[in-house]
Amino acid sequence: MKKKALSLFLAVGLCLGLAACGSSAGTSAGSSSDASKSASAASTSSSAASASKSESEGASSAGSGTASTASGLPSLTKDTIKIGFIYGSSIGTEGYTYSHDLGRLALEAEGIQTMYIENVPETEECEKAAEDLIAQGCNVIYAISFGHGDYIANVADKHPEVYFNHATGYINKANMSTYAGRYYEAQYLAGIAAAMKTESNQIGYVTTFPIPEVVRQVNSFTLGARSVNPDVTVSVKWTSSWYDPATEKAAATELINSGCDIISAYCDTLNPQMTAQENNCFAIGCSSPGYETIPKAYLTAPMVDWAAYYTMDVASILDGTWTGENRWLGMADGIVVLDTLSENCAEGTEEAVDTAKKAIIDGSLDVWAGEIKDNEGNVKVAEGKTLSDEELLAL
Repeated sequence: MKKKALSLFLAVGLCLGLAACGSSAGTSAGSSSDASKSASAASTSSSAASASKSESEGASSAGSGTASTASGLPSLTKDTIKIGFIYGSSIGTEGYTYSHDLGRLALEAEGIQTMYIENVPETEECEKAAEDLIAQGCNVIYAISFGHGDYIANVADKHPEVYFNHATGYINKANMSTYAGRYYEAQYLAGIAAAMKTESNQIGYVTTFPIPEVVRQVNSFTLGARSVNPDVTVSVKWTSSWYDPATEKAAATELINSGCDIISAYCDTLNPQMTAQENNCFAIGCSSPGYETIPKAYLTAPMVDWAAYYTMDVASILDGTWTGENRWLGMADGIVVLDTLSENCAEGTEEAVDTAKKAIIDGSLDVWAGEIKDNEGNVKVAEGKTLSDEELLAL
């Protein structure tokens, strides 16, 4: 069941169309205290609260050892577990899919058998991919693209004995979990680095779809930026695709031409950031380190340590404690990180980032504490209030 949306966006509309490059609507962030809380809620072992409504449909599991697991699914061992990964794009050498594949490789290094299928679209093809992996013996499935969710849920109904996991999703069942990192924490820190470097006070942000997962990233980045530079604005362009190098580059070019001297992005590639370097601007990476690719432009990158997550999650399957809940882990759990700050960062950036990082981890800094206004000046989070995980998931 889809959640009721909470309207909270910190960006104001920019009439910057990419008519020749596909749909790419623009928006610009920066009115007084802006925000939008991050996403994905609840962890089995951390203090995060479970935030997607579980459809708990009892999976009548087949196989031995069923009763010994918290989920009621068959118990698995290191010798019997076989994991299939479904990727929405090719692995490549950087970005979102690449970072997840590093997690898969970490499992293989521990002797866990894995398989993967790349370039799986957010259509019925996802169901076919999952069925193919199951036919080849996979008893655990991880799908990493938001749009795979409904299709994975369909396959989960047909295979109640299989462990299903969907990144950044919201559908939970007895045999289907959802998971994500509290990526907004690192985005907030990246916003600080960007705002301390800009000379024009204009930062460009290229991203995909205006869904809660993405809106949280843009808003938390903007909040971090404005925490050290209240005059900064963040202009956003939407590509309407998780992977579209040409549109990503065109969007970045248009933002630079409008006066932005820093480009950040939440896409599956570094194409917007590479465009920044080509135009003598600076850039914030995404999902994986980017210094080697764009050494003259790179400042830092918000990332999720998927190797740490997958190692932990598979361990819970093997010890029988896994359940079909929503897991949402952050910096305090060692899952969300900010890459090393490069020498391109402004003086004082390391101190400012470290101070905010420590405060986020110890709980003294709540990224989403009010007062927070949207891009039209309306108060969305009152002073003394904050956003719950459920509200963050519905942004």
